[in-house]
Amino acid sequence: MWTVIIVLILIGLLMMILEILVIPGSGFAGIIGFILMAAGIWLAYTRQGLTAGHITLAATVSVNVIGLIISLRSGTWKRASLKTVNSGKVNEIDETKLNIGERGITISRCAPMGKAMFDNIYYEVSTLSDFIDENEKVEIIRITGNKIIIKKINN
Repeated sequence: MWTVIIVLILIGLLMMILEILVIPGSGFAGIIGFILMAAGIWLAYTRQGLTAGHITLAATVSVNVIGLIISLRSGTWKRASLKTVNSGKVNEIDETKLNIGERGITISRCAPMGKAMFDNIYYEVSTLSDFIDENEKVEIIRITGNKIIIKKINN
């Protein structure tokens, strides 16, 4: 019977750890883990007696508190966290090369966002309202920060 109690508590603890580290936000694994731990403690009280139940409860609470203390230490989360920095940028616009009125061609369908090429350089562009198909001639009507607004040229 002790093996069943220990297995229930350990699986419950594992489910709680999975809830925190792997599948946060759902709550399902955490609830199941709590229920399994409570079932293990309840079995210890009902099948093994009052003293064994108290020992099981104290051991379960101790393991959970120690695990919480270890997980809240700053070094633990630093080892588990992603440290890379995303340094990619969209549309680094050289204002000496790209101006309002510049003409180019769309590389992809702009619905309303897409790609266009101006002076053999690809840019992410957007339209104000219309969808513009691929390989259409376009003109820049506005540049705001790193956002390029285009319109279709009707010839």
